[in-house]
Amino acid sequence: MDALSEILDSVKLEGAIFFNAELTAPWGFRSPPSCEVAAILRKGPKHIVIYHLLTDGRARCKVEDGAYAVELIAGDIVIFPHGDAHIISNGSPSYLIDNNRAYLKEVFSRGLAPFRDGGGGECTTFVCGYMECDRDLCKTFLSGLPPVFKVNVRNDHSGQWLENSIKFSAGEASANRAGSDAVLARLSEALFVDTLRRYMVELPPEQTGWLAGARDPGVGAALAHLHRAPEQPWTIASLAQQVGLSRSVLAERFRHFLGEPPMTYLSRWRLQLGARMLTSTSYTVARISGDVGYESEPAFNRAFKREFGVPPARFRTQARSARRGARLGREQAEMKSSSPRR
Repeated sequence: MDALSEILDSVKLEGAIFFNAELTAPWGFRSPPSCEVAAILRKGPKHIVIYHLLTDGRARCKVEDGAYAVELIAGDIVIFPHGDAHIISNGSPSYLIDNNRAYLKEVFSRGLAPFRDGGGGECTTFVCGYMECDRDLCKTFLSGLPPVFKVNVRNDHSGQWLENSIKFSAGEASANRAGSDAVLARLSEALFVDTLRRYMVELPPEQTGWLAGARDPGVGAALAHLHRAPEQPWTIASLAQQVGLSRSVLAERFRHFLGEPPMTYLSRWRLQLGARMLTSTSYTVARISGDVGYESEPAFNRAFKREFGVPPARFRTQARSARRGARLGREQAEMKSSSPRR
C-alpha cells in the first residue's frame, strides 16, 4: 500500500490550471497569499496550494516576507505548499504585475489565452495552477514542507509526458475546445502528485517529517494502513504485525520521523476526519464517532473537545454559522462592486 496515495485520497485533492504566460525580460509579478485566491474562487475553508511550471526560459522566485528564494529553469515546477505570497521575476523590472483581487478576477475570467508582457528581452513561458484540499487534513503532510520548493520534471519520460500534455491541453483550452478544463484539472492533479513523489525521492537520508516517514518502508506501510482504515481497532501490536516489525522498532521509527507514537497520530487523524464529517455531512454525532473508530459517542465527545476546545455539536453549529456569514459577506461585496457608481 502507498501512504501518499491514501492520504491524498483522504484530503480530496482537486486541481486546476488558470494562467498561461509569455513574458520577456525584464518582468515580474506578485502572487498574493492563497487565502485571497480561495476567497475569489469561493472555496470556503479549502486550502489552496499555488504552483508554477516553467516550460521555457528562466526566472527567480522568492517568498515575499522571507529569505526563501529559488532559481528556476525550463522544466522546473515550483510549489508554495503553505500559500505564501511570492514574487517571480526575470531581471530588474520597473514595475511588478500585482495579482491583487481585481486582477485575479480578470485572470480567471479570461481563461488560458496567453498573457504577454515584459521588456522585450529573453522570453520565459510558464503555466500557473493550484491545488485545493481540505484545510485541516492537508496539514498532516504539508506541515513539514518548506515555504517553497522546486522539482524538475524533465528528468524522465513520465515527467516530460506530463509537461507536454499540459502545454498541449493549455493550448486546447485557450481555443475553447470542449472538455479542456476537465483534462487540465486531471493533469494538474497528476503533476502535483508526481512532484511530491519526486521531492520525496530527493529528500536527504536524515530528513524527518511526514513525507520522509512515508518513504520509509516500515513507517510508510504503517501510515498506509492507518489512512486506509482509520476506523479499525488498531493497536501498536496489530499495526506492527501488519508491517512486519516489532512493536518497539515501529514505535521508535514512527516517533523518529513524525515526532509522536502511531496511536497518538491515529487519534488526531480520526478527530480531523470527524471534524470534516461534522461540517460536510448531516450524519449524527453517534454515527460519525463510529465511522472514525470510536467505540462510543461519549468517548468521541471527550476526545473531540480536548482537540478542538468545543464539543462536536457546537463545532458543527459554529462552522455552519461561519459559512453563512462568509457567504453573506461575499454577496454583499459583489452587490457593492456591481452597483453603478454615481
